[in-house]
Amino acid sequence: MIQSADVREWRGLDVVDTDSRKIGVLEAIYVDTTTDEPAMATVRAGLPTRRQLMFVPLDDAITGPGYLKVAYAKALVKTAPSIGTDDVLPAEHEAGIFKHYGLPYEPGAAGERQLARR
Repeated sequence: MIQSADVREWRGLDVVDTDSRKIGVLEAIYVDTTTDEPAMATVRAGLPTRRQLMFVPLDDAITGPGYLKVAYAKALVKTAPSIGTDDVLPAEHEAGIFKHYGLPYEPGAAGERQLARR
């Protein structure tokens, strides 16, 4: 399991896929609001004038010297829901991120968001 204390050191790491192909650079971590544990990361990718932040789950992710390896193929991450580099994730888009990766989406009982940026 990924330790919350470690994630602050990850910003700027290369994010690579299951075959060690670079996807982009880690921008931010989103935690599950029910457990406060790291759940998703945003990966900065694209041309300098058209950068975007793509979401990728952190389940089964591992760190190495200078990289974070995620358990998803580069092609899947590249087609994931994304936001602009200065944008905020709208609450109504959260479920789509989970659906893209085939993961269950479980907002709080009163409709609280499942993800919060750290």
